[in-house]
Amino acid sequence: MNKTIKVVVFGSFDPLHDGHRFLFNEAKKLGDDLTVIVARDSSIRNIKGREPEAGEERRRLAVAGESAVDRAILGNEGDRFRILDELDADVVALGYDQEPDDATIRDRLDRLGKRDVRVARLGTYQPHKYKSSLLRQARED
Repeated sequence: MNKTIKVVVFGSFDPLHDGHRFLFNEAKKLGDDLTVIVARDSSIRNIKGREPEAGEERRRLAVAGESAVDRAILGNEGDRFRILDELDADVVALGYDQEPDDATIRDRLDRLGKRDVRVARLGTYQPHKYKSSLLRQARED
């Protein structure tokens, strides 16, 4: 019997756009089951220094409605990577411009005894057009 390969992706998805859909589709190619961790409102405030455009539950529901996504869950308050402790992932997929760097994620996984979990950095989809900060700026102009 073949093992189901579980892939995890993180992000704020505020707003959800075609670049994110590309991320989901690329991540899904790495396995059979895609879980998307949607950032909490408090994480967006702390990391990005701004209020989210849409609340966390609204963003989670939007992500859950995407065809490549098997489940969308809210991340943890505080330590945004604590969810790695709780999930049984085989692959952690990161967007092309997503922080932290691969080595930081690898170190966290290694400290958890999850040395067999793969860290994958995914490509881009029209980053000059589909980047959340650019979309927000265009709406403000």
